Amino acid sequence: MTARVCGSHDDAVTGTADGATVLVGGFGMAGMPVELIDALIRQGAGDLTVVSNNAGNGDTGLAALLATGRVRKVICSFPRQADSWVFDSLYRAGRIELEVVPQGNLAERLRAAGAGIGAFFTPTGVGTSLAEGKESREIDGRTYVLEHPIKGDLALIKAHVADRMGNLVYRKTARNFGPIMATAARTVAVQVDRVVEIGGLDPEVVVTPGIYVDRIVPAGQERAA
Repeated sequence: MTARVCGSHDDAVTGTADGATVLVGGFGMAGMPVELIDALIRQGAGDLTVVSNNAGNGDTGLAALLATGRVRKVICSFPRQADSWVFDSLYRAGRIELEVVPQGNLAERLRAAGAGIGAFFTPTGVGTSLAEGKESREIDGRTYVLEHPIKGDLALIKAHVADRMGNLVYRKTARNFGPIMATAARTVAVQVDRVVEIGGLDPEVVVTPGIYVDRIVPAGQERAA
């Protein structure tokens, strides 16, 4: 089965429902799918839960989505940086919820969702407020806390090149959370710099197999009218 090459970024986010959980790739702005986020803003879904490494930077990308007031909750590792004024303002005003997840736990919770793992024990967070209310267990003399997978209704990620089957190649550190988010969501939309024909990618450099990808948008696509 081949992924669908969309005619616009707007086409790639159609069908996103109110209350959806949206996984957003990127480490800060590196690898952030800004054009897909802008399309989601135009699409209009609300009451969203957004899962990302950061809680937005400046006024673009994820920060612009937060500024619409349509995000109910953010699950992330780094909610506050020097340029995270949009999230900071919303949080201080009580207009958005926050779940802080250590970065390794965030990656593993996403990976667990894609791998079909029901839950896992980790020592990260033990003895802190992040472990409050969670099951804990002592294993070989060390305390662990139980964490559950994070599943998405939609993943928005950015890659460098795709073929028409949806196989993805990333560019350096822009890869970050893209590969694991692609496995953890029901629908996966990817913006890419270019699309090549089937057979145009060296299989040895493919990071995300096309079986995980539903929608691809090449750079330069006009937004839907």
